[in-house]
Amino acid sequence: MYIRRWKTNIFGMNRQIYNELKRWKTSLDRKPLVLLGARQVGKTWIMRHFGAHEYESVAYINCDDEPRAKELFTPDYDMDRILLSIQVITG
Repeated sequence: MYIRRWKTNIFGMNRQIYNELKRWKTSLDRKPLVLLGARQVGKTWIMRHFGAHEYESVAYINCDDEPRAKELFTPDYDMDRILLSIQVITG
């Protein structure tokens, strides 16, 4: 699912994007989520907010700050290896 629309409201909470994320979460055939947008528009904030309110636990990896994450997808897209690497990175 690709999400590209960004509109802010007075409270900083973007209800439109949050509702789209909730639809993604409940979709039976959901695919990995790719969130695209310009710098400083609230992508990280909405994902952290969504994770905190919709899931019991969340792993957050900033690929810009985590050297091991930068290499996560370089060799291949082996999901077992990727998930194990994410577990190592997030503890």
